[in-house]
Amino acid sequence: MSGAIEQIESIDEAKRNIVEEFAFLGDWVQRYEYIVDLGKGLDGLDEAEKVDDRLVPGCQSRVWFYADRDGTRLRFRADSDAIIVRGLIALLLRIYSGRTPEEILATPPSFFEALELGSHLSGSRANGLHAMVKRIHELASATADV
Repeated sequence: MSGAIEQIESIDEAKRNIVEEFAFLGDWVQRYEYIVDLGKGLDGLDEAEKVDDRLVPGCQSRVWFYADRDGTRLRFRADSDAIIVRGLIALLLRIYSGRTPEEILATPPSFFEALELGSHLSGSRANGLHAMVKRIHELASATADV
């Protein structure tokens, strides 16, 4: 294998699996712990990659995003200085990384409503989540075949 990550779930499967995982956890204390654990498991970026031109505007925390093209697919790498945001990044990467730009653009973040994240995140974190999805869509749009 060339070192590329093989995508095993479709976008719809990934969304469905995440919703099921959150439903299984039950209360929001467990869900926050799960998000924190996801953040701890995120590979993140090297310090040298945390440059200002990769910062996502609109996030209270510092969030850096990279996109690399792998054939027809985009691979995202990202990091944050906040552990909960790192967990949100891990969820976003599970949905959007390794997809074609067209798949990414056809997938709005509406599945987060099923997770009830908007009503359980602080306003600034919810805005940051929206800003990260916007950045993912901008990067996909910039590389989509038109």
